[in-house]
Amino acid sequence: MPTLTEELVELPKLTNDEIARYSRHLILPEVGMEGQQKLKAAKVLCVGTGGLGAPLALYLAAAGVGTIGLVDFDTVDASNLQRQIIHSTATIGKLKVDSAEIMLKGLNPTVNVVKHNTMLTSANAMGIFKDYDVIADGTDNFQTRYLVNDACVILKKPNAYGSIFRFEGQASVFGTEEGPCYRCLYPEPPPPGLVPSCAEGGVLGILPGLVGVIQATETIKLILGIGEPLIGRLLLVDALGMSFRTLKLRKNPECPVCGPNPTVTELIDYDQFCGITPPSSVGPLEVSRDKAVTDLPVVDGIPQISVQELKRKLDAKENIFVLDVREPHEYQIVNIGATLIPVGEVERRASELATKELAGKKDAEIIVHCKSGARSQRASLALKQAGFTNISNLTGGILAWADKIDPSLPKY
Repeated sequence: MPTLTEELVELPKLTNDEIARYSRHLILPEVGMEGQQKLKAAKVLCVGTGGLGAPLALYLAAAGVGTIGLVDFDTVDASNLQRQIIHSTATIGKLKVDSAEIMLKGLNPTVNVVKHNTMLTSANAMGIFKDYDVIADGTDNFQTRYLVNDACVILKKPNAYGSIFRFEGQASVFGTEEGPCYRCLYPEPPPPGLVPSCAEGGVLGILPGLVGVIQATETIKLILGIGEPLIGRLLLVDALGMSFRTLKLRKNPECPVCGPNPTVTELIDYDQFCGITPPSSVGPLEVSRDKAVTDLPVVDGIPQISVQELKRKLDAKENIFVLDVREPHEYQIVNIGATLIPVGEVERRASELATKELAGKKDAEIIVHCKSGARSQRASLALKQAGFTNISNLTGGILAWADKIDPSLPKY
């Protein structure tokens, strides 16, 4: 296969120090001097410096990729360190792009790190992507995955894709002329809240290492033009069974982005496409404590209540019933004494809730909470369908309670 750097008239030369550093590459016939020069000339953009972006960027820097771009707008948190090995305890609180640069430069001082400390949006993606040879998608939400995919197809940039959840991962190469794109595999996003994030569902800390290294491998193969990249194939990783399966993928002739008659020729509103409600100018956690529930935002017919308002109701001993819809192992980590019914059991146990838990609490307002507010919204909708009418969802969940009401509680 052709390489991404073959159009370069003259490849950059290697210094004696670089020849020593990359000697194990240079003695591989498939890499050699020319291949290492191609790596030095290459520019790779890592979208995200989290679980996947950490091993991805580290191995690209170690391999001698000359320019590594980093897109991230987050700061390092202690909860990141279980899997995001590019950061450290010493960099907690720093911008992730700054923290990652420290580690990358420490590993390979010659690498050119370009930091994009911004949220990737439809307004800036094309401008950022255009200067790179490969885009490596290490994001954790559907709206950004579709954004990355569409920008890559429009700009004709290969997308070294990876995703992880709990104990499973996926990897592929999308956006090439000969292969399918992400939309060919997933034409429509799942309904909002159906697929929990890693923050809610958890992830084995080692798993992003496995998948991120696969992304780095695919990126290097694309740069060098060697081997068989995962174009037209989806690699499935099962860490518990330590098994790898490959599914064949085909281009969708009706694909609105990479098909012969594309209808998506410029970037769109991906929050709207994925059914994500845009954030309000005043977040629900900042709503005044004395506002009534009826004054708070309503999402899909479910009033959203702040932790301050819940505290006021509890202190006033109002007729409320607090329902925790997390999992039992999460309840053991931290709880506020609410009745526990996991979200997957809410629909089945709705009658039990009415006859047992709410006995003696006629007309009580049910306030549902989880870790951050997504699962409790789903549970609230299930209760509404079961006939309950006075339901509110606690915005921010128990994490917001620990932030705003009781800082002594652990956060996970």
